[in-house]
Order: sequence, then structure tokens, then C-alpha cells
Amino acid sequence: MIRITPSKINLGLNVVGRRADGYHDLETVFYPVNICDSLEITDMDHRFPLPSDIDIHVYNTPRLCADEDNIIVKAYRLLSQHFTLPRIHAHLFKEIPSQAGMGGGSSDGTAMLLLLNERCRLGLSNDQLIDYARQLGADCPFFVLQRAAYAEGIGERLTPINLNLSDYYLLVVKPEVSVSTREAFALITPQRPPICCREVVTGMPISQWRHHLTNDFETSVFAQYPQLNEIKSQLYAGGAIYAAMTGSGSSLFGIFSTHAEAESAYSCSPLLSSCAHWVVKML
Repeated sequence: MIRITPSKINLGLNVVGRRADGYHDLETVFYPVNICDSLEITDMDHRFPLPSDIDIHVYNTPRLCADEDNIIVKAYRLLSQHFTLPRIHAHLFKEIPSQAGMGGGSSDGTAMLLLLNERCRLGLSNDQLIDYARQLGADCPFFVLQRAAYAEGIGERLTPINLNLSDYYLLVVKPEVSVSTREAFALITPQRPPICCREVVTGMPISQWRHHLTNDFETSVFAQYPQLNEIKSQLYAGGAIYAAMTGSGSSLFGIFSTHAEAESAYSCSPLLSSCAHWVVKML
């Protein structure tokens, strides 16, 4: 059984408060993106000489953590506390860039919840799956429904919104830079923006977003990595209607009217063309 796991971008990301538990309150709009990983699960033969009930194989990316620390394994362990699950092999093919602010890990972990629910006929509703996803990570609930949503709290409180960007194309650029989320948060001074990101994306034409829609992490991250600021400038110079960093980085994206414009912006800029890139039609 295979599931395609989408990524996400943040349309606006504002840190609006500091919490007593050490986390921060956020306001952001999540939007699904058709840059996807693929997760397959198969039954493990009872003769397979493995002391564990799950093993995982990850392809097309360096190994980033021990298997037991992989969010896919954590998702299996979470459900196994409440249900009897079969022993399984998990195979993950990575296409979503890692440590890029696109929610790849969160999407993969949530995909395991969805696959097990279907494969094992657990009968979990979307609300129940969202509750389990919250226990995996703040971004995970979004990947249960995979539709545009306004997120509050630490990103786990979601309100679906009507936002259709399917007429546009997305250019995502990933330089060889890894941004520490912890350090990015440490340099933030929480404050509310003049206009909430939800009001911007639902009430203004996309041509006006660049004047009102902000990612609070850009100020501190761009100061540490000036090339990211230059990438954003090059996206606009190449004709992007709106451009921004997603999450706390290090990927940046530009929204374009056509596929040709997005590819031209990439190929005509030596800086952009030195980075990994994806051009996809928006969902």
C-alpha cells in the first residue's frame, strides 16, 4: 500500500506571542504543494529476523537520524499503543527537501497514520487522526486534510479557508543552506502584524500580498544568510507575483502566472540556477 505525501508552504508566518511552555504562538496559512514523498508499507513475513515490529528504508536522501527517531516509526509506535498492528516494512522515497521549511517529515509521519488507518481498518475519523497527528508534531494535523488552512497556536489549531491558487505555478528554490529552527526562534521578538495573514490571502488580490504578507523569520535568517535574501530578490526580478521564505527556511518560493515564466526566472539567474529547484502547478 502506497501513499503520496505532499509538502506545504507558509503564506505568511507571524510569531505573535511567547508561551509559558517555552513554545511560541503563531499565525500562518498552510497551503499544500505538489512536491511529494512516497511512503509504502508492506507486511513483514513472520520469519523475517528482526527483533522489532517495524523497519524503515529511506531512499534519495542521506540518513538524518536513527530509525527509532524517524517520525514514521514514531507514528507506528503511537498507534501501536492503542491498536494491535501487524509487523511491517516501511519504504520512504524522498523528494521533499529536508530541513527546508516544507513540512516533509510532518507529512511523512502523518502519511503513516493514514496508511495504518486504511490498511488495518482502524476506523479512525479525521478528527481522531488529527488528534493523533498533534502528538507527532505541530505541523502534522494539516496533512490529514491537506487543504488550505489558517493555523494558530503552535501550528496545530487549524481553520480551513477558501483559497484556490490552481491557476498559478510555484517555483521552489533550495540552496545548500540549513537553518536551525531553534536559533531562528531565539532571534524573534513576538508581535502581531498590522493585518492577519488570513485576511491578506482571503481578502486581497495576490498582486498585493508582497506589501502585506510577511514571514517574521526572514529578518533574522536573512541577516545570517544574506544569499537567501538575494534569492528572494531574484525571484521578484524574475517576475514572481509573490515570493517568500517558507517556514524558518531554507527554501524560498515564488508564485508565477505561467510555467514558462517560473522556469525562465530560474534559468536566467545564476544564483537561482545554482540551487536545487522544483516547478509545479499549484493545487
